[in-house]
Amino acid sequence: MTKIFLIGMMGSGKSYWAQKLKERFKVACYDLDTLVEMMEERTISEIFEQDGEEVFRKLETKMLKLFSEKKQFILSVGGGTPCFNNNMKWMNKTGITIWLDEPIETLAQRLVKEKDHRPLIKNMADEELENFLLAKRDERMEFYNQAAFILSGAEITEAGFKKILKEYA
Repeated sequence: MTKIFLIGMMGSGKSYWAQKLKERFKVACYDLDTLVEMMEERTISEIFEQDGEEVFRKLETKMLKLFSEKKQFILSVGGGTPCFNNNMKWMNKTGITIWLDEPIETLAQRLVKEKDHRPLIKNMADEELENFLLAKRDERMEFYNQAAFILSGAEITEAGFKKILKEYA
């Protein structure tokens, strides 16, 4: 086992799969957004509203870099994490990155139910969500495409992860 970073759009299942892999491989698992919230003692939405995205991205990167000291873990990172402060390059150098690439329609269906705690889509009309996600995904593609591994749609299963991780177990 090694240092595993799960990347992808919001709603792609990064936190869910981090928990599943934790059980399977008996290794510590973390959610970067949760850690930032604990460090700041406020929600991501509050950080965005009070200080803006730039401050949030700095806090996120600071927390991410603390993982250089850990021996092994599974870390789910926010959808934008790879796109700022050379984070993708750092994650690829530090461990292995796995991009969970779910279809936009799937993401939109999941996110409609949880918009309230997603700062980027909180005030968005449901019918605008797919276009927003498509644009955001296009904007992030150059970073996501740098992932060591990509699991897309139906490949995002325990078997898909096993195939990638068998050499690290």
